[in-house]
Parts: sequence; C-alpha cells; structure tokens
Amino acid sequence: MDTACALSAKNLDFFYGPAQALFDVSLSFPKHRITALIGPSGCGKSTFLRCLNRMNDLIPGARVKGSILLDEADINAPRMDVVSLRRRVGMVFQKPNPFPKTIFENVAYGLRVNGARNAAEISDAVEAALCRAAMFHEVKDRLHTSALGLSGGQQQRLCIARALAVDPDVLLMDEPASALDPIATQKIEESLHDLKKRLTIIIVTHNMQQAARVSDRTAFFYMGRLVEEGDTETLFTRPTEKQTQDYITGRFG
Repeated sequence: MDTACALSAKNLDFFYGPAQALFDVSLSFPKHRITALIGPSGCGKSTFLRCLNRMNDLIPGARVKGSILLDEADINAPRMDVVSLRRRVGMVFQKPNPFPKTIFENVAYGLRVNGARNAAEISDAVEAALCRAAMFHEVKDRLHTSALGLSGGQQQRLCIARALAVDPDVLLMDEPASALDPIATQKIEESLHDLKKRLTIIIVTHNMQQAARVSDRTAFFYMGRLVEEGDTETLFTRPTEKQTQDYITGRFG
C-alpha cells in the first residue's frame, strides 16, 4: 500500500481577524490512510480541516500563514485554482446538506459542474459513487425522487457519494456521524474502510471510540496547537504527552 504523503501542512498559523486560532501546525497525511483529528470543542481541529481545501476563504477577515502542499504545490498560492482544489480535496460536513434535487442529480451535480455531458458516463459515475457510499441498493429504485425524502443517515451517505463522484484524492469529513443513530453511523464507518483503498481520508470526530475504530493515525489538538500525532493504537495506549493522556481518559474536555 502506498504510504507517500497525500497532503501536508507546514508551520500553519490561522487567524479570524485579530484572533489566532491555529499556532504553527505541521502535519502530514499518508495516502490511503484515515487520519482522525481529535480534541475538545474549540481546539482548532475543524478550522484546520477547512484550511485543507480553503473553505475558510469564505469567512471575512480570515487569513493563513504557512503552507499546505498538495503534490508539492502550495494550495494557498495566488494562482491555485480553488474549484480544481475542491474537486481534488472534497468535503463532507457535520450536517447533511443535500440539494433540493433528485437523488441522481445530487450525485451528478459535481460531474456536470466539471463539464461532464455524456449521459451514459454520468449515469455510470453516479451508480459507482452511490455504491462506494454503500447506499446504491437502498435507492436504486428511486433515483429520480427528491433527496429530501431520505433519512438523515441516507442523506449523509448521499453527500459522501456526491463528494466521491468527482473522484477526489482526499476526502475531508467534519464529524460526519455526530447527528446520526448507531446503525447509520456503522454504515458510514464500514464504507470508510473500503474508501481508503481509493483515497485519503481526514476525519474530525469527538467520539474517541469512533477514532479508535476507523483511523490509522490520530492527531490530538488543544487550544489551537497540535499536541501529538501518530499511529492510532500507539497514541491511544501509550501517548507521550500528559495532555493527550488526560483527554483520552476523560480527565478534561
């Protein structure tokens, strides 16, 4: 399995106006691995995640220092095509956000935006994306009905399929199962193990058990700083920093 780096941040500082939210974060993400970002609320992990495909550009007054490299190109360089970046580094948000369109058109949306016109190719790509999100067999007979009629767990898997349809290199997931029931959560977690064969996954989670179940590597953030990162099993059983130990054992946060 390829363990080369898919994406890496170096000496990253991030500011919301005058307030600094991230301090000198350096973190690399191996290809075809799942990396979990953990830490208490407000520690900067979601802010860091959004830096990785420049979603923070949409926030007035936000600014970043340092570099984030994708194939050795700095994604914050002025000439970087942000639309192309977000195709390669897709994102799934905490709350499902399906478009008020059919199930089929939700998944096809990114393909059409990126210029796909061949109906057969679009249909094949939609089916493949729904299969990778482990929901095609649930919806194959109602692809042309509204996505808003799906359950919450199905809507979230639809959003995962929408992100997968454009064949990204990296998938960012911001607490994708926090609002879902255990069965829906299990389906999403099971799909992640198959997905990492094709791409690199970075997931923010508050759920320690989830991080332990799904991730290969874990990074612990606290007060805007990266405290510790490494192999998940090692970090959970033999952390080197007291702050990490305290958080994992529930002594704070």
